[in-house]
Amino acid sequence: MPETILYDSAMRLFGDLVTPEVLAAAEQGIWPEGLWRAVEEAGYPEVIAEGSSAMVEAVTILRAAGHHAAPIPLAETMLARWLCATCGVEAPAAALTIGPVEPGDRLETADGVVSGHAGYIPWGRVAAAVVLLTVETLLVVERGAATFTPGKNLAGEPRDDLGRVERVGRSAPLRDAVDCSLAQSFGALCRAAQMAGAMEAALELSTRYANDRVQFGRAIAKFQAIQQQLALLAEQAAAASVAVEYAAIAVAAGRPSAFAIAAAKIRAGEAAGKVAEIAHQVHGAIGFTHEHRLHRLTRRLWSWRDEFGTASHWSRELGRGLMTAGVDALWPMITTG
Repeated sequence: MPETILYDSAMRLFGDLVTPEVLAAAEQGIWPEGLWRAVEEAGYPEVIAEGSSAMVEAVTILRAAGHHAAPIPLAETMLARWLCATCGVEAPAAALTIGPVEPGDRLETADGVVSGHAGYIPWGRVAAAVVLLTVETLLVVERGAATFTPGKNLAGEPRDDLGRVERVGRSAPLRDAVDCSLAQSFGALCRAAQMAGAMEAALELSTRYANDRVQFGRAIAKFQAIQQQLALLAEQAAAASVAVEYAAIAVAAGRPSAFAIAAAKIRAGEAAGKVAEIAHQVHGAIGFTHEHRLHRLTRRLWSWRDEFGTASHWSRELGRGLMTAGVDALWPMITTG
């Protein structure tokens, strides 16, 4: 993806504020107040609130956030505020999340009672409110009005199962163009953007380490085997980045984007595993030490590739879309998204 003024600005913000101390504290459950306040002041959570036409800008910011492993629900807040704005509901001015986020999860409302299942909600117990999508309604449930069974992903980020909803703050019927599957699809694109950024950071760390680490009298970057591995790492990171950019452009342009988003999540998920493997091979054991930055990235890559739908789920969705469209639609779908 091209480096723009917005990307450079976001990289500086996250680079200054996502310190090793902040990352370590976040894994202990300490909310990074200063980081979130800076993100709010920069207006990042509002990027797509007025419409998905700004999706390219959103994934640019999320790419920078992923590069620095920012421990905040930025993607989720973007999506929650977009959903609220689309349905005509005022969103709380704080960190938000959405649910359900996993394919197959489903919520319903009857007589004011929310039923169904919504598991693995990112930052559920931490967010000021969770925006829930039922079959026909958007619900804003503020913190304390719902119970969560706490959990974490491999990176130590909160991933919680929704329990009982005691009360709903605000609600509105879903608009024609918005449903749970679309929110999950946009969520998959946001995760793919974060993964693309994390992979670029892993490439930078691995290249720097290979040039600094001396073995047998010369930097290990001089060895052909290491050069080949770094080239493969760069190839995977670039492929994921291009797929994300292509999907974001399709969304922003208002074109049919289901194929492009599915392809982006699949490609980013495939690349994540290979990038993490190569990066740790280049670094050796030091990449797993608590003090090193690499594992902050790779643990997120291993976690994020399965969130908002696994590669298997999106492969099935992509296949279903192609089968439904018919053989004559294959080439146009590949070339136009």
